[in-house]
Amino acid sequence: MNSEPMDTNNLELASVPSRLIAFVIDDVLITLLVLAIFWENISASSGDLQVLLVIMNEFLWQVLFLKFIYQTFFVWYYGATVGKIVAKIRVIDYNSFGRVTFMSAVLRSMARILSEMFFYIGFVFAFFNDGKQTFHDKMGRTLVVNNG
Repeated sequence: MNSEPMDTNNLELASVPSRLIAFVIDDVLITLLVLAIFWENISASSGDLQVLLVIMNEFLWQVLFLKFIYQTFFVWYYGATVGKIVAKIRVIDYNSFGRVTFMSAVLRSMARILSEMFFYIGFVFAFFNDGKQTFHDKMGRTLVVNNG
């Protein structure tokens, strides 16, 4: 957890490619975690796609909860998920340019899940505003900046 005051003179918004790298890393990590947790059920599908889809639907709420906890905890506690840490970017409060509060992390995480559920449309918001804010950044009142 970084509690040092931030030098706001050198703030630079994270690029779309670095955010995309972070997104992919985070999704791969969550996927591997889901596979590890539910491997017994997944392997029981014996390669049958219909059975696998039924199993995935059975555990939908658990997977969404896992994503919610992952996003909320890492953004609140570290200011970045594992993917963002690797991509050298972080999430900050829109108004103070400091640490994200727990409530902002919760709101951001819930809005991110909604964006994913609706064809990732909330991610498109980043292309149409000066702060490159996605829907979940807007809802959580956050910015994603380079960690430099």
